[in-house]
Amino acid sequence: MTADELTRPQPSEAAEPPYKRGLMLLLLVANSSMLAVYMGVGSVLLPTQIAEIDPANKVAVLGVVGGVSAVFATAFNPIAGALSDRTGRRNPWILGGALASLALLALLGSAHTALLIGIGWCLVQATMNVYQAAVTAVVPDRIPVARRGTASALVGLGLPIGGTVGVLIASRTADQPRLGYLLLGAVVAGAAVLLTCRCPDVPGTAPAAPAVAVPRRERVAAFLSALSHHDFRWAFIGRALMVLGYFSVVGYQLYILDDHIALPANLDPPAAMAILTPVAMGSMAVSTLVGGFLSDRWNRRKIFVSMSATLAGLVMAVPVISPTWTGMIVFSALNGLAFGCFMAVDTAVVTLVLPRAEDAARDMGVLNIANAGPQIVAPFVASAVVTALGGYTPLFLFGGALSLLGALAILPIRGVR
Repeated sequence: MTADELTRPQPSEAAEPPYKRGLMLLLLVANSSMLAVYMGVGSVLLPTQIAEIDPANKVAVLGVVGGVSAVFATAFNPIAGALSDRTGRRNPWILGGALASLALLALLGSAHTALLIGIGWCLVQATMNVYQAAVTAVVPDRIPVARRGTASALVGLGLPIGGTVGVLIASRTADQPRLGYLLLGAVVAGAAVLLTCRCPDVPGTAPAAPAVAVPRRERVAAFLSALSHHDFRWAFIGRALMVLGYFSVVGYQLYILDDHIALPANLDPPAAMAILTPVAMGSMAVSTLVGGFLSDRWNRRKIFVSMSATLAGLVMAVPVISPTWTGMIVFSALNGLAFGCFMAVDTAVVTLVLPRAEDAARDMGVLNIANAGPQIVAPFVASAVVTALGGYTPLFLFGGALSLLGALAILPIRGVR
């Protein structure tokens, strides 16, 4: 056993967190609404809005907007997590982040310049990551260790369910962006109200006495201290590589369908997205449930995570070999299978390698840098790849390479089987 494992509370030694019936379903709704915003806006509404404003430079503009907003996403998530740890409450952050996102999404729908779109999306990313940090911390707060795999699988269903709902809403309202943004904001606000009303905060994580003033350097060091733990660090690296590889391609899918894939005559890119997304998300839902259940049943996590990341890397070759509508359908189905299993089981892995139970939200916030950050950085990175290497084929190969590296990063984790 390593030094990190000796200092980390073991599941058998820690008191089981309080658990409320119906909490897993509410977490599924909360995570689905969050992913509906990320996927609906990021995959359809934002690229469509930018393409209408500046069609000649849409790839570069989307990349800049995504890159700048990454600063807001990566900063606000762990900061909000640390603040919710300090207050010992999650619900005010969940509700406040969701309602602020609703207001900002309504404003984003009225933006008519690239600058205003960029500012609006940065602010939405900030408030949505406040919401995300608090929702993510509910799992280690309130779900018993023995049910983490099942809980992670249900939470993981947020991507196929939320992604499908978000893309369908966005595709149907692509010609009415104000309505699309408003509907997506209403979805996340409604989910926040439901979760906070049905599941009141459980006290116990707030500090017993006022915090002593600590120099900024020490605060930053404490904030990032989880990365000094071997298993957490490798989980962070693996998640970041896998998510970056996935969203580098998915984030540009509307432009890929428009500029790279030979679509049938009766399909335009938004309509094609409305077909591909349910295909991908349906296969993702299956692999999420099966992967989470089997990882609990066999008490094995790493094999599921590494094999699914490997599959995700290999299927990126399908649209390179066959840049057709059929090729995209096959790619979407296989990519959904791989990513769903990875996210479901990897979330369980992460909750089992947290260094300190009392810093769960802060450390999950640090981990969410590897989750939220790459999702928003991906358009910037993808733009650079497409522009520098001349097309979308290099983008698929780049995304595949990142996923394969993510599979390798899981192997050094020692504290999880």
